[in-house]
Amino acid sequence: MAQVQTHSGPATVQEGPIKTFLRATEIDSRMLGMIGALLVIWLGFNYYGYFVNGNAAFMTYRNLWTLSVQTASITVMATGMVLVIVTRNIDLSVGSMLGVTAMFMGILQVWVLPQWLGLGHPAIWIITVIAGLVVGALVGTFQGYLIAYLEIPSFIVTLGGMLVWRGAAWLMARGETISPLDANFSLIGGGPYGAIGTTASWVVAVIACVGIVALLVSARRQRTRFGFPMRPLWAEYLIGGVSMAVVLGATYTMNHYYWPKGIVREYAKANNIDPATLVDIGHGWAIPVLIALFVVMAMTFVTTRTKFGRYVFAMGGNPEAAELAGINTKRLTMLIFSLMGFLVAVSATISSARLRASTADLGRIDELYVIAAAVIGGTSLAGGSGTIYGAMIGALVMQSLYSGMSLVGFDVSIQSMVVGAVLVLAVYIDTIYRRHAK
Repeated sequence: MAQVQTHSGPATVQEGPIKTFLRATEIDSRMLGMIGALLVIWLGFNYYGYFVNGNAAFMTYRNLWTLSVQTASITVMATGMVLVIVTRNIDLSVGSMLGVTAMFMGILQVWVLPQWLGLGHPAIWIITVIAGLVVGALVGTFQGYLIAYLEIPSFIVTLGGMLVWRGAAWLMARGETISPLDANFSLIGGGPYGAIGTTASWVVAVIACVGIVALLVSARRQRTRFGFPMRPLWAEYLIGGVSMAVVLGATYTMNHYYWPKGIVREYAKANNIDPATLVDIGHGWAIPVLIALFVVMAMTFVTTRTKFGRYVFAMGGNPEAAELAGINTKRLTMLIFSLMGFLVAVSATISSARLRASTADLGRIDELYVIAAAVIGGTSLAGGSGTIYGAMIGALVMQSLYSGMSLVGFDVSIQSMVVGAVLVLAVYIDTIYRRHAK
């Protein structure tokens, strides 16, 4: 609501309560929209399952824990895709890169390293992960070189990469499934043993809450130091309180998904413990989820607090002006695709460890999910704008749709149609948003 004085004298404009709230808290309206959409999806599937199937299975501790693990791999890749799209490029090869990297790691830890180090050697998983990260970064660097220095459009390079790396994944083992993977390596994928437990989860939650307070205090001091406008104290308390409530609520949820009875009996037998003494063992935070959250925080720091991040958004906003300003856009482009390859390797580690096997089909059509997560999270295909936390929420929205539709029994074809429609709608909303922002 806006009122402008019509009598003589300076005009005054009064903001409505929503605009006042957004301006005071500096919260992106699109983020609120994504969170609102996520809540609608969760509540919608939960109550749909209750009224149709008589079982509200979506918003249960088990499903929410599983949902977080399923989202981890896409989230990691989506953070890199944000930078790719911000610079007006695209990467269609991430799913195939994931497949070939996972196959390489599977062969290394199942066929190669046991011959040198011995079966079950504790260094196998460490060497495998390091080698996989190096291979992923090299593949990304190679594609980035073709795009940046040979000036081949990223669409063509990564489309070719999608075909080449998928074929390479199949050729490496002639389509065989490589399993079982190293037991320590498999913990990276989650599961009862691939989680940190309830006590450690609460410790992580407390540390996160302390970190939130420290970040808010540090940001306020920096604003005072440089004379920037200050947020009202009530806005600081609100942001801090809501953030800590989310951390504690999520930790409570992760801790209340208990080990299945069969796993409890297996654990008790292996450790000579009376199963009756083991009651309600909570999973806590899964290792792949913690990896994904760490990547989100690290990428947020890179994009908002480093020269590299500023250069990325400057290049995305106006490549010609960035080059004239002295930014080495070719080198920057290659580094972005190198980083994308590295993050794909992280996702390959999570995905193959969760499956406890490496297959030639691992990561198939993941490129669509990753691009959709970034776009739904607010990254503009026109370049120049996007956020890491938005990509994380976008990945959660995507996986929530798939998980919810599977739980309520939607046909696979309908699931694809719904996700496709959501992607088109997200791009349309972004177009409308940018049009009104001008």
